[in-house]
This record gives sequence, structure tokens and C-alpha cells, in this order.
Amino acid sequence: MNALVGRQVSQAGVLRPTTRAPVLVFHPQDAPWFEGSRILPGFARTTGPDIAGAAGPGRSLRLVPEWSMRPGLALLDAPDIDSFVETNRELAIQLLGAADLWLFVTTAARYADAVPWDLLQVARERATALAVVLDRVPAEALGEVETDLRRLLDREGLGDAPLLVVPESPLLDGQLPPEALAPVRSWIDALAADADARAAVIRSTLAGAIDSLRVRGDALASAMQAQDEAARELALAVDSAYSGALSAVSREVADGTLLRGEVLARWQELVGTGELMRTLESRISWVRDRVAAAVTGRRSAAAPVEAALESALEALLRDAAERAAADAAQDWAARAPGRALLVRSDADLGRADPAIARRAAEAVRAWQGEVLELVRAEGGDRRKLAKLASYGVNGAGSVLIVALFAQTGGLTGGEVALAGGTAALSQKVLEAIFGDQAIRALAAQARAALLKHVEALLESDAQRFHHVLAESMPAPGAVERLRTALVAIRGAQ
Repeated sequence: MNALVGRQVSQAGVLRPTTRAPVLVFHPQDAPWFEGSRILPGFARTTGPDIAGAAGPGRSLRLVPEWSMRPGLALLDAPDIDSFVETNRELAIQLLGAADLWLFVTTAARYADAVPWDLLQVARERATALAVVLDRVPAEALGEVETDLRRLLDREGLGDAPLLVVPESPLLDGQLPPEALAPVRSWIDALAADADARAAVIRSTLAGAIDSLRVRGDALASAMQAQDEAARELALAVDSAYSGALSAVSREVADGTLLRGEVLARWQELVGTGELMRTLESRISWVRDRVAAAVTGRRSAAAPVEAALESALEALLRDAAERAAADAAQDWAARAPGRALLVRSDADLGRADPAIARRAAEAVRAWQGEVLELVRAEGGDRRKLAKLASYGVNGAGSVLIVALFAQTGGLTGGEVALAGGTAALSQKVLEAIFGDQAIRALAAQARAALLKHVEALLESDAQRFHHVLAESMPAPGAVERLRTALVAIRGAQ
């Protein structure tokens, strides 16, 4: 760059990276083209002497008007495309995308490096006008190196690109001597002097960019469509896992699973067994009074039943969420897109949210409160139940919950007899209090309310998966907008 211009306009040095910000050299009469934001928008313009770092790193562009340049042609010195600084590589690629012509400079020692050839393939795909400068070639190896490089260019479909060879030469005042740079200088001067040739370069690069845009745009749209479809399949897998967990909870609520162990023992303590069950038909009013008396003015007698129910329900909800998360993660792990998302996610999606215990407890307490409200509302409409409504709401709520769960399905041995007796007792007590029709409606409402809370809890946990998906899915309508834009490009072309 400095040798072509005839003075130092871009910082040189042995330490890499040296060029951190691009330097644009042009004839002073072309300054209006570059001082505004039409070319390379988003880059801050700077001027002044070439001091290391003066242009500043990042998105800044140092403008250098130079009378030795020919009007109509500007040179842009970009950071190395193989820089170990990632931002430099990204900046170089962006600048190459804005150029009409690439003057690709390599050396006899590095012309076969992989990174430059990856970028040269992009030039070929986009039909970008290209010239290759082979620098620092020892005289004894000139023929061999040039022949090998031409072979590589032909192999990559770039055989038409001019190859300009600069032999290894001692520097003159820190720059290449004019005779060494003569091939490059002559080629650039010829291009600068021929307006038609410059226009041809521009048309070739522009047409290639548009054609490439169409091809790459179609490929991108197809990839986005596939990405969207994969995301939908993963979302369905999550919904299926959590829907299955909800169904399992519904079954366990209905098959008597909850009425085991601690819940059953505490219920038997509350209402009694044995003689009570045998004399239930003739003494139902006594049973009702006993339940009411157990909870009159305090919750001490009913509290063990409620605590056992809470514990059993919370465990059921936690287990359901854990099973759903494990099933959803297992389904994702079986698919390549899902595996990638599982690896990238910060959370352990194969386990329920760490806050699931707290949220399950909140859901159970909220549901119990709704059951008590159901009992209170139902009792409030019957004056004969005023006593129970006033003093036995908690007890009646416990009776209703036990009746909801007290089915013999899923129980074995002695549990069947106990559960059967418990169901009968609960039903008789409730029928005596509310009536047969009312208890059926209450039980249905309590069950529906419970499943509503379970569904909300599981949906909340499933959102962890959907959040990961949302971060990876194309924006809604993006594929359609891209395809529409591609059609417009074809029409404009």
C-alpha cells in the first residue's frame, strides 16, 4: 500500500496485528464520495497523520487524500483476514464485501494457507473481480512458486484472475523499490486510466454479488424453513412430554394412588374406624357432628389430614414435572437439533426447574383454598348447614378432598378395604351434609380445579424448553419475508 502510494499512509510493522482499522486512500477530488455515509455506512471517519492506533480500533475509517492516486480509483487497506484477533477478521470480511475489486496479497511462504483459500472460494462464488499479488518470491524459486500458485488458482476456478509477481527485494527507505512493484503498479495504472475497464469491473462484481445473493438467499430460506420445522418438532415433543405428565397426574388422582400410607392413616384417625363404619347408616348425624366438632374453632384435628394431603400432592406434582422434563430432554437428545440446544443451554433441562418444590407447594395450597371456598359457598346456601359452614369448613374440605381421591383402583390387599370404607364414609358424610347431587358437583369442581393448577405448573416448567427454542427459531414470518425479497431482487435485476 505504502509503496503504491509513494509514502507511508498505513502503519507498517513486524508485530501482528498492525492494521487494526481500515485506511482508505483516494485522489482529493474524490473526497465527497467517501466523507459521507453512502460508502461503508456505520464507520466513523477520521483523518490526520498515520500514527499507530490513530484511526482507533473497530468501526472507524481513516481517510487519506493523496495526489499521487488517479481519480476514480481508491485503495482500501484492510486488517488481515487470518488475523488472530476475531474482530479484525470480521472487519476484513465486511470490507471485502464492500469492495469492487480484491487485490489479494500473499507471499511465497504462505500462498497455500487454508484461510485465504476459503475466502478466495467466496470470491469465486460471488464472481468478485480479483487480482492476486504474489509477494516476496526468491529469484531462485520464482518459476516453481508461480507455476504452483497458478495450478491452485485453476483448481479453484480462479484461473482468469491476473497473477502479479513481486520478487524478494531489499527495501528502499522502508518500502519496496519501484522496479519490484512494477507489475502491480502497471496493472493498477492501466485500470485507473480506463473508465470502461473500471465500469466492467464494477458490473462484474455487482452482477456476481446479486447472482450470489439469490443463490445464497434461496439456500438461507431453505435452511430457515428446515430450522423452523425442526423447532416445531422439538416444541411438539415438549408439549407431548408435559401433556403426558398431566394425564398421569389425572390418572393418579382417580385411581386411589394418593390415598395411601400417611393420608389414609391420618384420615382414619380423624373420623375413626371399626364400629363407626358398621353403624354408619344409623348414626350418620353423629358422624357429621363428630367431623364438625373435630374442627370447631380450630384446625388441630383436621390439620394432620391436610398436612398429609399437601405432602402427597406436592410429591405427585414434583414427580410429574421431573418425569416430563426427563422425557422431553430424552426426546431432544435423540435429535441432532435438540442435542445442540441441550448442550448450549445454561440450565439442566433434563431436570425440573429448581424452584419446582416451592411452586408445587404454592399450587397445592391455592387449590386447597379453592376447595374450602367451594365448601363454604355450597354450605352458605343451606340454612340447615349453617353450623358446619361456620365451624366445620376445614373439616368438610378435608372430607371432600378425601372423597375425591378415595377410589379403590390401584390399591391392593388391606388398602382396598380401608380405601373402600373411607370412600363410603366420605361419601355418606358429604351426602348427609350437602346432598347427593351437590357432592357430585363439588367433587367434579374440585378435581377440575386441581388439574387446572397442575396444568399451569407443568406449562410453566415447559417454558424453559420453549424459551431455548425461541432464541434459536427464525423470527415469525422471516422465511416469507426473505423469499419475497428474493423475488423482488430477481425482478429488479
